[in-house]
Formats: sequence, structure tokens, C-alpha cells
Amino acid sequence: MKREGDASRASNPVWGFLISIRLTVALLLSLAATSIIGTLVPQNAAPQDYVRAYGEFLYRLFYVLDIFDMYHSWWFQLLLVLLTANIVACSIDRLSTLWKTVFVKTPVFRSAMFRNPRHKAVFTVTPPPERLRERYAEVAARAFTYSRTEAADGGFRIFAEKGRWTRLGVYIVHLSVVFLLIGGLVGSIFGFDGFVTIPEGESVQAVHLRSGDREQPLDFAIRCDDFQVSFYETGAPREYRSRLAILEEGKPVLEKEIIVNDPLRYRGINIFQSSYGKMPADLGAVAEKGIDVSITSKASGMVYTEKVFLDKPLTLPEGGGVFTAKAFLPSYLFMGQRDLGETLVGELEPPGGEPVEIHLPVRFSRFDKMRKDGRFVFSVTEPVGERYYTGLQVTRDPGVPLVYAGFILMILGCIVTFFMSHQRICIDVTRRGAGAAVTVSGTANKNPGAVAESVRKISGRLEKLEAGR
Repeated sequence: MKREGDASRASNPVWGFLISIRLTVALLLSLAATSIIGTLVPQNAAPQDYVRAYGEFLYRLFYVLDIFDMYHSWWFQLLLVLLTANIVACSIDRLSTLWKTVFVKTPVFRSAMFRNPRHKAVFTVTPPPERLRERYAEVAARAFTYSRTEAADGGFRIFAEKGRWTRLGVYIVHLSVVFLLIGGLVGSIFGFDGFVTIPEGESVQAVHLRSGDREQPLDFAIRCDDFQVSFYETGAPREYRSRLAILEEGKPVLEKEIIVNDPLRYRGINIFQSSYGKMPADLGAVAEKGIDVSITSKASGMVYTEKVFLDKPLTLPEGGGVFTAKAFLPSYLFMGQRDLGETLVGELEPPGGEPVEIHLPVRFSRFDKMRKDGRFVFSVTEPVGERYYTGLQVTRDPGVPLVYAGFILMILGCIVTFFMSHQRICIDVTRRGAGAAVTVSGTANKNPGAVAESVRKISGRLEKLEAGR
């Protein structure tokens, strides 16, 4: 017979909607479909990329539906809210029938439960039942969390159980999913994912959000005190790192050097090293302070370092002619394909020969070795006035603790669900001649191997108890 509260909930159409299995299936299929869409359609890309890929009409349609930032859209968050409510409602509805089994003070045992058990042990002992009752009850009390002794025809029965709470394992899993969903919602609503570029020596107090053209102000400032990058001989970056400072009211409160996969974390905000670049060269500084050029003689092996200035001829050592720096380029396409970055363009006038234009990329010190003619190999060091900027990914996700808690609960729930069980044992002692016959039988809601082991252990203890007497 249903309780009054159960009946009132069953007649409530809203409650009936929330506990519907059809709703669960529809929500899971919808989330699966949207996840596929979110994988196929790049998220938070530039509008011109979407127009180029999908055309003007689909771009406007997808924009209205928030397809380009799907995981922060109102309808995706609504799906998560509905799924959370569905799981909670279903758990409450099913738990109401299990409540009296798990939380009852005096559990109900019926001998019919053990009439045809799969797991039992039978043996006989010499003492009569009246001498066994107290000792057997003590053994059962030590082995199980609950035990009760009842009189029976010609003897007695001991009912015992343990692991009643393990029936809640599936609800622990349900709770873990709720934590994961709420964590995702909290992160989606209150978190952000942005990026910022900071030149060396400068600071910022806002980041650009990837989900649009908006900026996210910060409660503190991020300053880049230094940036360093090292390269392989091929010119590919080997490692780059930024020395950052967190400023509160203009004063540094935290300093850290970060590299890729080693972020700075402050007040729930994560700052990752993600990219870097060079600021446009200060041509005024280059023209004023000059550029250091290394000149290696092929004949003698001597290395000369000279400072050159734009449009000012430099007489080369060993009678090697004249070198004149003509321009300093922010980029140089080698053979029209690969950008070699900042490059010094010069003109070499060998003695008695025709002028030759040479290119000296800053990042590739051995580039001029490919030039077979000539008596010298030129290379240029870092030009005066050059600065790097660091590219940072700045994120905040306040739902992460809930997600971690959800994963921990899910692991615990799976352990309870798959490896633990609610075990019930009946020790039936009846008179047989001058002694007694003992039958130990057990049942469990799952994991039959565990209850079989419990029957074996408890019967073994009872037999050893009598052997020792």
C-alpha cells in the first residue's frame, strides 16, 4: 500500500514528467547530438571563418542558435538542468521504496527467504541447542553488524546481516553524476576562457574572451617581467617561458616563471603559457644604435664583430670590400614560402666585383653559409630595441571542485555497487538426538561469491568453536 506522500507525487503531472524514463532517454540523446555538433563545428572561431565555411545564411542561423558557443548557450544549460532534475527526481522516487529496507531499525527476516538457498553449509554437533544459543549468538554478533536470535521448534534461529547500506551504491553513482552536471553548469555560467598578449615590461587587467568580442576584467593585474625563448638549430622553438607578476593595487603579491603545462594559479584563475611573438622592431632604435654583425673569414677563420648602421658603408677586414646595411625587415619569405622572421638586408661590394644583395635572418645564424660565393660569412645578433610578447590563456572554472568531487563519488559508488553486497545469514539449529543439526544459509542482493565466502567462514567458526569445547 502506498503512503500518502507517494500517492500525491504520483498524481502530480510535473513530478510524473521529471521521473519519466522517456525524459531521460530524450535528454541523453539530445546531449549526445549536441556534443557531436560541438565537435564538428569549431567553437569560438572568427566570424569570417564561419562565413567562409558555411555561407552567410547558415552563419546567421547558427549564430542565433548559439551553435558557435554551444556549451555556454542557454539551451545547452537548460538540458543540463533538466537532466540533473530528472536524475534527482528518479533517485528520490526509487529511494522511497528502498528507505524502509536500508534505514529500518528492526529489519524483517522470514525463514522463507532461506528455504532454498544457493549457499549453505550443514553439520552436526554433540551439544544440545540450549547450550549453543548464547555462544552462536556471540559469534554472529561479531561477524555481522546486526543479529537477532529467535526461538524455533526444537531449537533456535539466528538471523544476521551486514552491508545493508551498500544498496545505496547506485544512488552514490547518481549523486556523482549530479555533482558532475552541477559542476559543468557552474563552470559554464560563472567561468570564462580568455587570452591576452603582454609585451615584456607591461601589464594588463583584462582578457579577451574566446566566446565573443567581449573583455573580462580581472581583480588584479598581470605583468610580464621577462620572456625567454630558445630554438633548435632548425629555427623551431625549443622552449619558451614567461616571468609573471601578479599586482594588487600596483604592488606585486605573487611572482612565478611559467612554461607550457606549468601554469600560475591565483584566486581561482589559471594562467597558462600558450604562445609568444615579437613586437615590431623599433626602427628608430635600430637606426640610432646599430646592429651587431658577426663576420667570419673563410680564409683565416677569424671572426670579427662589427656594428653596422643603415646606409652607412662598412669596410670589411682583410681587404674584403665594403658591406652596407640597406634595410631591416620585420619578415622575409625565403623562396616565397617560409617566413624567416626579422631579417637584415645588406649589399656586399667585393673588391673588383659586382655588388651582391645578401639576407641575414636574425633567427638563423647559419643562413649565409648557403651562399657559396664570397670570402666571408655574415650573421646578425638580436637587433637593438627588440621585444617579445607572451601569449597567455587565462581561465576560471569554479565548478572544478564539484567535478572532482563527482569523480571521487563515482569511483566510490562503483566500488560499492560492483564489489559489495547486502548479505543476510540464517543459522538454524535444531535438536537431533542428544545433539543438534546446524544449517548455515545465506542470501545477497548481488555478488553471490561474497555471500558464499561468508557462509563458509561463519560455518567454519561455529564448527571450530565446538571442536575447541
